[in-house]
Amino acid sequence: MSPPVFRFAPSPNGFLHLGHAYSALLNFDRAREAGGRLLLRIEDIDATRCRPEFEAAIYEDLAWLGIAWETPVRRQSEYLSDYRAALEKLSALGLVYPAFESRAEIARLVAAREADGPWPRDPDGAPLYPGDAKSLSAGEQARLIASGAPYALRLDMAAACRRVASLAWNELGEGPEGERGVVPARPEAWGDVILARKETPTSYHLSVVVDDGLQGISEVVRGQDLFHATSVHRLLQTLLGLPEPAYRHHDLIRDEAGRKLSKSSRSTGLRELRDAGASPVGIRALVGLGEVSLGFSQTPP
Repeated sequence: MSPPVFRFAPSPNGFLHLGHAYSALLNFDRAREAGGRLLLRIEDIDATRCRPEFEAAIYEDLAWLGIAWETPVRRQSEYLSDYRAALEKLSALGLVYPAFESRAEIARLVAAREADGPWPRDPDGAPLYPGDAKSLSAGEQARLIASGAPYALRLDMAAACRRVASLAWNELGEGPEGERGVVPARPEAWGDVILARKETPTSYHLSVVVDDGLQGISEVVRGQDLFHATSVHRLLQTLLGLPEPAYRHHDLIRDEAGRKLSKSSRSTGLRELRDAGASPVGIRALVGLGEVSLGFSQTPP
């Protein structure tokens, strides 16, 4: 049997914090325990927010923690053709359509819908797409695209779900409500998710599925904030004929107020903690690798 393959996949849009350290260390430890491989992937498709200095800091911070990974590192911005090919495959199945509403227009549509009652929201709390772009004729779609109008390419969720049998995944960790084992996938809860935009030929959902498939990832170890997104990922894997990894979702590192850490929280940034005298062993102790509720103030030690 081939050795199991794990990955840590940060975005270089800020400096790493304790939550990233926890996830990276879990992946590193799992790979060592299982006699497997650890890959590092740089998810840099957001050209407006991702910066070279943040990418360089990722390598520096992970090496300081004692984490080793295989090279070369996969940088998503260098593999846009892979995502275009996946998008074309979904388009050939009749599952992709362009939607031309701006974010402001979508907000107005949602507000109008909610005049008659609550509008459905996805598991992250965002309103489902409320537009009617699917009703546009092919000629009208082509005319708007040729005019240079901005657009998002969306997955026709209802049509996609009709093409697959019941979906599930093997949860080796735990979901937010204690979900374990075989978890039913419910991608319809997300509505017509965005797969790409005019200026960017991919989205998080599409690129992460393609990358995991092409890199042979066998176990995805990541935070519980992505637990529900796994439903969309299982749907895309099935539509694209990609292998299904096992999933191990872990608790999130939170501050003393119970909030998920963000890259703007300098008090939990690895660089700030290191400058304040923290050691790699101290970082391991701080995240606890099990006890992940922080018991310190917002001032670095």
